[in-house]
Amino acid sequence: MSFWRVVSVIGKTLIWSGLLILSFVAYELWGTGIAEARNQKALRKQFTQALQKPAGAAEQTPNEEPPVLPASGAVAVIKFPKLSVEKAVVEGVSVSDLKKGPGHYPETPMPGHVGNVAIAGHRTTYGAPFYKLDELKPDDAILITTREGQFRYRVTKSEVVGPDDSSVLNPTADNRLTLTTCHPRFTASQRLVVIARLDGNASTKPNPKTTATTEVGKPAGLSGSRVPRQPAVGWGTAVALAWLATWAMSKLWLRWPAYAVGAPVIIVLLFLFFENFSRLLPANI
Repeated sequence: MSFWRVVSVIGKTLIWSGLLILSFVAYELWGTGIAEARNQKALRKQFTQALQKPAGAAEQTPNEEPPVLPASGAVAVIKFPKLSVEKAVVEGVSVSDLKKGPGHYPETPMPGHVGNVAIAGHRTTYGAPFYKLDELKPDDAILITTREGQFRYRVTKSEVVGPDDSSVLNPTADNRLTLTTCHPRFTASQRLVVIARLDGNASTKPNPKTTATTEVGKPAGLSGSRVPRQPAVGWGTAVALAWLATWAMSKLWLRWPAYAVGAPVIIVLLFLFFENFSRLLPANI
C-alpha cells in the first residue's frame, strides 16, 4: 500500500470518528432533551390527576401503614422560582429514572418530612433540569409539591464535593433538602451540592415507603447506579457490521442506492448505540 493510500485511509478514519463523536454530543445535548420533555409531559399529567383525587382518599390515621410510593410516575413537583424551572420528580436515581426528570434518593425521607431529603438531577443532558443550580444563593426559595401539600425550602449554602462523597446524603438532625448534580457543567469530575432548610414544620404523617431499587441492587452514590456495558458493546458492533455491509454493497452494486438502503438502518442502530452508551455515563451528568 502506497504512502498516500495510507494517509487517505487515516484521514477518512479520523473524519468519520470526528463525525461520530459530534453526533453523540448532539444526541446528548439535544436528542436526550426530546425524550425528557415527553416524559415530563406524561409525569405532570399523572401527578395533576393524582392531586385531584378526593382529599379523603389520601387521609391516614396514625395506626395505618404508610403509603407506598409508585414504582413509576411522579412523586413530587419541584419549582425554582428564581430560575423559572419547574419539573416533576420521580422516585429513584438510576440512569433510567433520571432520564425522566430529577430523582428522589430512595434511602432519604420524602420532601416535607423530617430529616435530610435528597434529590439528584441532570446538569447538561435530558432537559438539564439542574443546569442553573449554581445560580441559587442563600435565602432563595425552592418549592416542592407532594400529595401531602406544598413545602417551602430556602437555600442556606452550596458546596462542591467529590463524586464519591455520599456523606451529604447522611441523616441530619435538621429538616433540609439536598440537591446534587455534576460539576462543572459538561463534566462529571465533581458534584455540586445545594442545601436548603425547610420553612415551617415537617409533615407528621408516616414517611411513604418506596419500592424503587437501583439497577445494581444497592443504594446509589452521588453518581447514580451503573449499568452493564454489554448492550452498548452489542449495539456498537451492530453499527459497525451495518456500515461494513453498506460499504460492501456500494462496491458490488451502485454506490448511492447502496447508501440509500444502508443509511436508514445505520441511523437507527446508531441511535440505539447512543442510547445505551449514554447509560454508562454518570446518571446525573
